[in-house]
Amino acid sequence: MEKQEGRGAATVRTDDPWYDALASGWGELDGTGTPTTPVAPGPGAAPASAERCPGAADIYLEVQRSAAFQDVRRRYRRFVFPATLAFLTWYLAYVVAATTAPDLMARPVAGAVNVAMVAGLGQFLSTFLLTWAYARHARLHRDRDALDLRWSVFDLTRTRESGTARAGERRG
Repeated sequence: MEKQEGRGAATVRTDDPWYDALASGWGELDGTGTPTTPVAPGPGAAPASAERCPGAADIYLEVQRSAAFQDVRRRYRRFVFPATLAFLTWYLAYVVAATTAPDLMARPVAGAVNVAMVAGLGQFLSTFLLTWAYARHARLHRDRDALDLRWSVFDLTRTRESGTARAGERRG
């Protein structure tokens, strides 16, 4: 991650809590060399312990309802929706012009290069510009907060797992 300046720059964690971690139960071997997949408990299954520990779904719902998550999503939508609308409008204008105004598109610009070729190359250029703008917007406006959210989920999950392990020690 690049060095960040500004709000909260000193508290940014650059390591990713889940970089090489498998989802719980996925890809683990069962002793015979066969990967196991987690099985969800049935609808009438009772919790393993009397005290209710928040499950992964509860943690994710809590984070999803948080103001920080809503802020990240709002910043994402404020960029993506207008950019998508602008790009689709530009693309459809190119297609419509190519089909309804062939004389305009065949007009020479320089030598054998015509308006259609310039507009087609403009499509490629605008794709690269949009990709660059999206990556820049994500880096400057969302990545830091999204990584903070990821760490909070990781910390909540770790707290839940250590609480479950302690409850198992008390019973055994």
